[in-house]
Amino acid sequence: MRLNADFTQRIVIRPGDTPWQASPSPGVTRRMLDRVGDEAARATSLVRYAPGSVFPAHEHPDGEEILVLEGVFTDEHGEHGPGTYLRNPDGSRHAPRGSSSPATANPYALIPMPPTGARAWCPDCG
Repeated sequence: MRLNADFTQRIVIRPGDTPWQASPSPGVTRRMLDRVGDEAARATSLVRYAPGSVFPAHEHPDGEEILVLEGVFTDEHGEHGPGTYLRNPDGSRHAPRGSSSPATANPYALIPMPPTGARAWCPDCG
């Protein structure tokens, strides 16, 4: 799959421009912003986890960056609230999940990004 994959071109994606799509894991949805590859890909996405959902353990050969926009991002390394930035190094592995705590009833979003370039998302834009 190639979605917004020409990194020499400016891309503007507004809230509502792209639908939430089911991921391979029940309760995990995502909005794909750019993607080069299939399920294992160079990709930037917004991701939501329903309470109690689990995304199986997986590796990030080229690392991963995460910005928590709402709620709590949870994996085996801990719980991280809104505004938290995480960077997992090349070859890192984790299993994110939706927390069952009432504080995470609102879905949260995260942006996994390769370390090859910065991306921004405006959490107040919708």
